[in-house]
Amino acid sequence: MSKPNLNPISWKFSQRAEQLQSSAIREILKVTMRPEVISFAGGLPSPETFPVDRMRAAFDKVMAENGKAALQYGPTDGYGPLRQFIADSLSTADCTIVPEQIMMTSGSQQGLDLIAKVLVDEGAKILVETPSYLGALQAFSVYQPNFVSVEMDDNGVVPASVAEKGEGAKLFYALPNFQNPTGRTLSVERRMELVETCARMGIPLIEDNPYGDLCYSGEPLPKLLNMNPEGVIYLGSFSKILTPGIRLGYIVAPLPLIRKLEQAKQATDLHTATLTQMAVYEVIKDGFLQEQIANIRRFYSAQCDVMLEAMGKNFPEGVTWTRPLGGMFIWVTLPKHINSKELLDEAIANNVAFVPGGPFYANEAETNTFRLSFVTVPPAKINEGIEKIGKLIKARM
Repeated sequence: MSKPNLNPISWKFSQRAEQLQSSAIREILKVTMRPEVISFAGGLPSPETFPVDRMRAAFDKVMAENGKAALQYGPTDGYGPLRQFIADSLSTADCTIVPEQIMMTSGSQQGLDLIAKVLVDEGAKILVETPSYLGALQAFSVYQPNFVSVEMDDNGVVPASVAEKGEGAKLFYALPNFQNPTGRTLSVERRMELVETCARMGIPLIEDNPYGDLCYSGEPLPKLLNMNPEGVIYLGSFSKILTPGIRLGYIVAPLPLIRKLEQAKQATDLHTATLTQMAVYEVIKDGFLQEQIANIRRFYSAQCDVMLEAMGKNFPEGVTWTRPLGGMFIWVTLPKHINSKELLDEAIANNVAFVPGGPFYANEAETNTFRLSFVTVPPAKINEGIEKIGKLIKARM
């Protein structure tokens, strides 16, 4: 049979598709797949913390005892027992969260996209931290908003900057705990001030909290959600406390918004995988999650200490960095004349990698910054990699 004579299609993308750009981090990760490269680039949880045996047993049990339901379509808002578990874990003496406020998502990244889809029109004013999570900037940018950067310092977002710049804002996106990329944490005093400022100005506040449980000592700080459940949209995830491969997150929001988000999700993927939700519930329902989180905290704290000590030994005067109280990241600020993208090119040639700071800025980038992630690299390799970066920085001083 002869083939038909066909002309090649000239693909013409939509205006929205033309706005899409590849993640700078994902592009770097292509390079760091080489085994000889010491990579501080990826924001990846450590595989050493993955509860492989627990997850395997949970999937086996769900399939053996409830396989037909697990393999069937499910409700858009998610598996009821899991939503109840989340609601109970988020409730406090002064703030009760109910399952009806919760919708399960295919990772919290989907939550960002759905929120933007239902709240953001072209040209809408969105407040973001300086710098901010690259994945959120990507998710929002598809809908062509007007990003407005608000100030941060070592205590997190400066609420006065929100008050100054927030008039008419459609929403404010924040990561109050061990922020990606800086590792900074919003102080308790500022949490209350930020919530009050956003409420007074009528600005919905997105609290993205994938790292909140990963504090190195003490108890997690109070959630913005519990301070104002009618004005805060909360994003949670099992990626950093179980495993990212299951792609399971959730949104907590006031009921009118949840109903609209459900409609948007129905148009996207109908519902998040039922089997995955049931298996995760099986893993966490009897208290294992607290044991798991405690182990991750100890592991990440030790890893962070190794990197901070290595930086103190190898980075020259004039370079500063954050000292995170939890999470996975350290933020480095170089002298103004050093461009971290150019430094990265030299680092990769020396088989070590990090993420330049520029892509994390919605507006004017500070090109003398970069992010380090310490959780996936063995201590000996952390020391070796930081020593290499330190030498490259010294050569540019």
